[in-house]
Amino acid sequence: MDTSAHQTPYGEGLEMRMKVLGEDYVANAVEKGSSDFLKPLQQFATESAWGTIWTRPGLSLRDRSLLNSAMLTSLGKWVELGTHVSGAVRNGCSEVEIREPLLQTSADCGLPAGMEAFRVADRVLNEMQDEDEWQSFIT
Repeated sequence: MDTSAHQTPYGEGLEMRMKVLGEDYVANAVEKGSSDFLKPLQQFATESAWGTIWTRPGLSLRDRSLLNSAMLTSLGKWVELGTHVSGAVRNGCSEVEIREPLLQTSADCGLPAGMEAFRVADRVLNEMQDEDEWQSFIT
């Protein structure tokens, strides 16, 4: 995906989204896996969340990944949580840094949510480790 000519919120969002979630994931979500019905939602998410919020100063990408993991746990959004756990790894978060917000969320949002969040994170981390996707992973 060529984003070099983009200086719009969509272009900046596309670059950020690829940086955090990986180029293959974003290409699948935005280009291959998006029907005509879903394309406006993908555009909105890329422009607003990724092009406006994730590109703001004030929080590091690591902090944003950890915040998203906690918020998605509290909302019970397990598919999205898995996506953001892999993004947290790409943003340099360690296993401990990923685990602690999930543990804290368990106390505040309930153990059932925490248990599922831990299962999702464990699955994603194991998959990434099996695929050697995280050379700089720190335990």
